Amino acid sequence: MKALHFGAGNIGRGFIGKLLSDAGVDVTFADVNETVVNALIERNAYPVKVVGADCVVETVSNVTAVNSTSPEVIACIAESDLLTTAVGPTVLKIIAKTVAQGIELRFSQGNETPLNIIACENMVRGTSQLKEAVYQHLNDAVKAKTDQLVGFVDSAVDRIVPPAEAGETDPLAVTVETFSEWIVDQTQFKGEIPNIPGMECTDNLMAFVERKLFTLNTGHLITAYLGVLAGHETIKDSIEDDAIRADVKAAMEESGAVLIRRYGFDAKAHAAYIEKILGRFANPYLRDEVDRVGRQPIRKLSPQDRLVKPLNGTLEYSLANEHLLKGIAAAFHYKNDDDPQAVELQAMFAEKGFADTLAHYSELDANADVVVRAQQAYLALK
Repeated sequence: MKALHFGAGNIGRGFIGKLLSDAGVDVTFADVNETVVNALIERNAYPVKVVGADCVVETVSNVTAVNSTSPEVIACIAESDLLTTAVGPTVLKIIAKTVAQGIELRFSQGNETPLNIIACENMVRGTSQLKEAVYQHLNDAVKAKTDQLVGFVDSAVDRIVPPAEAGETDPLAVTVETFSEWIVDQTQFKGEIPNIPGMECTDNLMAFVERKLFTLNTGHLITAYLGVLAGHETIKDSIEDDAIRADVKAAMEESGAVLIRRYGFDAKAHAAYIEKILGRFANPYLRDEVDRVGRQPIRKLSPQDRLVKPLNGTLEYSLANEHLLKGIAAAFHYKNDDDPQAVELQAMFAEKGFADTLAHYSELDANADVVVRAQQAYLALK
């Protein structure tokens, strides 16, 4: 089985690429980073440090790479059985044309074996959004054939993969936590579902997408923003601050109450899941900087993302949301001159004030009581 994976960064190599290789899949990475691409071509392997209770270095082998801007990547799509991505939400649209060209070449060469595409991104139904972008580059005849032979499979992914450790000289070395979760929508595959240990199938993907978004992502981000305010540099330092831990846990309990109402999750099991997430944040082997986690606050304040979506759930079910509002308020204290979204947020905030700025990005009503309360939380944090 052949797989092409877009994105040879830390998540691509440390998470999806590793699972595929461990399953015996021939993996080709596609990336624009020539240093990484050339090293993968030369070595066909790379080390992954897996850290949890212990620290173990594992070797990922049987891999190669191609520059994602070269014609060769289109040929790879034409002959692959599986296409995965870990490029970040904003890059999906950029690679859509290349994916479309690969599908066209595949069909023109007479390859009618099923191709399944899985976007492994930190977003809700990222593969469906990639499909929409790909179809913009296909004519009606190719679209019809794509509907029959290409599966666009949505997924939920969860693994903390921090940036390279300070002083690391190997461009392929990557560190990951022991925990990983890759859940896919089994109803969207074409042909047989591949047997990949670590890839879990479900017919109720949104329950797991929102469980991860409302717990790991919500808690991670609020830890980062409160950590910045408290002067901490890392997620570990932040979550070991008792006050921050209490706020983060309470926010995840608020978002968890939404999940329990919406999907019927067992309350005790979800409480244990929250504790597991908190323990992951405190992993002593992971240096995860708050500035990295806090980046792109505008995207994270959008209606479908980790702060506002669970908040809207609390409004839907008339549930408590005090600590989620505190997390949203803390986002407005996040300043990072190296992050264009943080700069834009602060500029609009300075010009239009809290309520209008939050309403603009979150699509909440600027006059709503919940926005008034969020502003009060912001002022309380000053």
